[in-house]
Amino acid sequence: MSSQVSNTRTDPTVSPAAQLDVLGDECARTILVATSNGPRTAKELTERTDCSSATVYRRINNLLESELLAECIRFEEDGSHTTAYEATVENLQVEIDADGIDVVLTQAQSDDRP
Repeated sequence: MSSQVSNTRTDPTVSPAAQLDVLGDECARTILVATSNGPRTAKELTERTDCSSATVYRRINNLLESELLAECIRFEEDGSHTTAYEATVENLQVEIDADGIDVVLTQAQSDDRP
């Protein structure tokens, strides 16, 4: 089984507030943790959460828009493929100072990413 990431970005374009808002949701955090060890399908993520599949898809979309998750294609041994999702962040640091709040992300390392 292998995966190929299809929508990685080099420069974050999402506001720190949006990223923190997404992380305020328990289902989104569970998805992020589950995808930190490799790509997972929406079905696999639904099985790991106490959320409905509709909720899981909404949280996946929120995480994708916040650039905390990437969509990839997972190829199976039988030649079939499916859409899967993988965390793009390994570490998140929140910095608060006189200028406001900033979120510093350390990108997750993956052998399949360019």
